[in-house]
This record gives sequence, C-alpha cells and structure tokens, in this order.
Amino acid sequence: MLDLRRLEALLAVARTGSVSRAAEELHYGQPTVSHHLRRLEAETGAVLLQRVGRGVRLTAEGRRLADRAEEVLGLLQRAETELADATTLRHGRVRLAAFPSATATLVPRLLAVLAEEAPGLVLELTEAEPPEGIALLRSGEVDLALAFSYPDVAEDPQLTVTELVEDPLFLVTDARRAPAGPLPDLAAYAGARWVTGCERCRQELLVLCSAAGFEPEVVFATDDYVAVQAMVAAGLGVSLLPGLALEAHRHPDVVVTGVPGAWRRIRVLGHGQPPLPPAVARVVTALVDVGASGAGVASSPR
Repeated sequence: MLDLRRLEALLAVARTGSVSRAAEELHYGQPTVSHHLRRLEAETGAVLLQRVGRGVRLTAEGRRLADRAEEVLGLLQRAETELADATTLRHGRVRLAAFPSATATLVPRLLAVLAEEAPGLVLELTEAEPPEGIALLRSGEVDLALAFSYPDVAEDPQLTVTELVEDPLFLVTDARRAPAGPLPDLAAYAGARWVTGCERCRQELLVLCSAAGFEPEVVFATDDYVAVQAMVAAGLGVSLLPGLALEAHRHPDVVVTGVPGAWRRIRVLGHGQPPLPPAVARVVTALVDVGASGAGVASSPR
C-alpha cells in the first residue's frame, strides 16, 4: 500500500511546481520531500517527475497518481471530519431509550439543556420500558437507556450505571377513599381493590403490601399511567404511582398521598467500558444535572 505521506508530497509538488515550495507547504525539510518522492517512484516503478529548469513537472504517470492521491486524501479528510462530528459536540448523535414517564418529564428538560449548551448535538429518542431499553442497549441500537429499578433489585454487572434521582411512590385514590391524614403504610388499604402498572411496578406493590401485612387484590393492570388514573377516578380501585408519572399527567379527580419508604431509582445505563464518546458523555452529564435540579420531581416522606 502506498504511503500517504509520500502521496501528500507528490500532491504538494503538483500544486506548487517545486520541491522546495512543496517542502515549505508541508513544513518539511527539502531533503525529506525529495526522499518521499524517490521512495514513491521506487514503490510504483514509475517515473513521476521530470526536471524543467529550476523546477519540476509531473509526468503523465505522475499526474494520474496525483489526481488519485487528491481523491484519496480528500476522502480521508472527510472521514476524519465526519468521525469528529459524530463523536464530539459539534454534530454528535446520541441514541437514547427512555421509559414513558421519563420521556414526558426528564427528556424535555434534557433537550432544553442540550439546545443551550450543545446545540450541534442531535438526540435520537426511542420510547421503551426498561427491559426493552436494556435490550436495545445490549444490541447496540441505542447508546444510553433511561431506566428505573426498585430497592433490593440485583444489578447487571455488564451495564454501567449513573444514578440520577430517587422517584417517590404515591398512593392514588379518588376523593372518597383518600386517607384523612399522613399514611404510615398501606395497611389501611388491605381491603381495597388495586389497579397496577407494569410488571415491575406490580412486583413492588406486592412487596410493600406484604410489608404492611396483606396481599392486594389486583383487578386491573396496564402500563398506561393515564388509564390507571382514569380507573381510579372512576372508583374502580386505588393504585400506586411514581412521582414522574404524576408529573407527566395528573387526573383532576384523584388524590395522591406519599407512602413512607416507597421509591424507585432513576438511572441512565450504558454498555461497555469507559471512556464514553464525548457526545454520549455530555448527555450523561446533562441528565445528571437535570436529576440534581429536582425540577418537577415530587418528594415524599422517607
């Protein structure tokens, strides 16, 4: 394979018509340029240059090679620029998977931060519940996944985890079933019918109800937190929803009450060893800032 430095030397001679001027353009010594040209002729087995007076000119073979060298070097420069754009903040692209309540709350604030601080960075969003988001992360279809988990859930050692915020859980009732005061636990709702969310949320409900001494009667289950609240407002049962879901949508006919010690962790997940590409790292930093701001994340007694 031809040496790129020797092709650069030939192209510089073609532009300037002189070995000395080519050396100045490339910031090389003249002997170095002459050496590159001799080696290039030896590698190609062709006469590439002819002396004309005090200068040189390219032979037909030299001109043909210089034309191709210009194409090759131009393509390499383009590749370097595109790669820099893709991995830095100039025109970087980051693919993010996010669960629905984060898409409606954390992601808009993330986009606002990036628009101000890294306007060249493009965020491509895929809405996915955590198991699906993690599968996309493992397959390389996304760069990061916004996910949640509950206490005492085992971590996946192959994923990098950056903690963002604790999202409190709230009892959601209609006005008739609302507690009269602070809620020590869920024991007062042992006889209630329950509307639950996703499978992970249902499992956490079972854990909290078991700690309060009962097993809940689950009558409806849906991943749609809007539908959950509509069912509660219609008097079909009570539910447990996280603060982000209630920030994303709050039915006017429901009452929410904090549940002590009930919360989930919101985190951003990556796959692979650090360091992260600069654009991906910038999105992680922005998400940490969004989580630290606490904007819109309700608090519950702990």
